[in-house]
Amino acid sequence: MKFSFAGLFFLIAGYCSAQRISNYADVTFGAAKYQGTFAVSYVHFWNLGASQKLGIGIGGRFTSYLGANQYYITAPASLTSESTSPLIIFKDNITTNIDTFLVKSPQLNCLNLSINIDYQVSSKITAGFNIDAIGFSFGASRSGNYINGPVGKMANASPTLFNILLVSDNDNGGLNSEFFVRYSLSDKWSLKAGAQFLFTEYTTTVKVQQFPQENDRFRNKSLLACIGFTYRLKQKT
Repeated sequence: MKFSFAGLFFLIAGYCSAQRISNYADVTFGAAKYQGTFAVSYVHFWNLGASQKLGIGIGGRFTSYLGANQYYITAPASLTSESTSPLIIFKDNITTNIDTFLVKSPQLNCLNLSINIDYQVSSKITAGFNIDAIGFSFGASRSGNYINGPVGKMANASPTLFNILLVSDNDNGGLNSEFFVRYSLSDKWSLKAGAQFLFTEYTTTVKVQQFPQENDRFRNKSLLACIGFTYRLKQKT
């Protein structure tokens, strides 16, 4: 489960020894149809093992998201699959429980702590994964169209404030993650490219969804291609 993985990660990071320590900053741009992201992050890495090729790190990431005509759907796991257990990842969505909130011009920002893992494949190439764990979102309120079958009505919404990584639809708020490959251009600079998976979420000012229970949270799941640059700030053995 993702929450247990996060706890194990911090335990390892706190007690590992005989490691090389590296600090990185990077800038990443993501793009998909009618969507885009800009992210800035800082990560403190511990390199483990005899070869020190495996790295785990904790960091912080700011992500800004902009879209056009994006459909946000019912967010809570208790509605989407009628389950909040860790096994929710194996359950299908219940489509009759899911309504839609159409936002014409969504724009929100997320500031989160991140979990990071990478592996040095060769002297020039590193593959990695990162995911946001906890933080908050902010941005201007937006007017959107709540849609339930043929019925629709306008409502105002703001970015869901609190972000936390749990399991699947149990997640709350805005969370960014990346799979990437990084290529070293020099001792300090690297170019990275990969895929970005981003949750963004709005909370309506009133509970517009009434069936099967009241709900005011709506989520968009975005898959984007991403490219960026990484700068190694310092390294200590």
